[in-house]
Amino acid sequence: MYEARAVQFRRKHRAILDGVDMTVAPGRIVAIVGPNGAGKSTLLKVLTGELSPSGGDVRLDGRLLAAWTPRELARRRAVLPQAVSVTFPFTVTEVVALGAVGKPMRRETEALVARALEAVELSSFAHRFYEELSGGERQRVQLARVFAQLWSGGQNGFLLLDEPTSNLDLSHQLLTLELARKHAETGAGVVCVLHDLNLAAMAADEIVALRDGRVIAAGAPVSVVTDALISELYGVRCSVSDVPSGPFVLPQSVRRGASRH
Repeated sequence: MYEARAVQFRRKHRAILDGVDMTVAPGRIVAIVGPNGAGKSTLLKVLTGELSPSGGDVRLDGRLLAAWTPRELARRRAVLPQAVSVTFPFTVTEVVALGAVGKPMRRETEALVARALEAVELSSFAHRFYEELSGGERQRVQLARVFAQLWSGGQNGFLLLDEPTSNLDLSHQLLTLELARKHAETGAGVVCVLHDLNLAAMAADEIVALRDGRVIAAGAPVSVVTDALISELYGVRCSVSDVPSGPFVLPQSVRRGASRH
């Protein structure tokens, strides 16, 4: 269980998070939504331990997050931030292998990397240089690295994703959410910051809506994604589940056609 209790975070006397409570249970996907500046990424960083809360606490499996060593955390949870900088001329294989925690044997690491690259449909990119890839391809490489970390830990670790679909085409947005669902089905918990409400409603078991650092709604997608909430969150009028006057595209499946490698 991942728990945030009355979490506060202040920066220069400004409250970025103000009394946030949330729980991520094993086997569940929780999506965090809200406008820019609502505190979504800050909340994720507090959950991961990158930032220490100014008040309240975060617990992982009932134990204060601050009591875990970095090595223990690496085996219990993996994090995909919004952006990752790689300044050395690493190949795709080398970047993904960075996630292989506690796998000293070369053959074990190679098998783990191959499995992770296959999962994100980048098997043929193994020997390409990371810096030569597009933004979306780099994002998928980092996702493979995160899964290599989780799988090498030997247990169903928590997966924390910050806007994992932001640079991806529609097909790979769905692939990312499908991988998150498959991971949750192993008995692991997933936290995902998303801007696309349609994807959040489709993929999550629970949605936590933030505004000005506070939770203004939390629950099943059908109870959270409403006309009133969207108006309160974003200041726009809309009609949920109402067909607009022009064409629109709304994915209704978390899987696509034939895989591409």
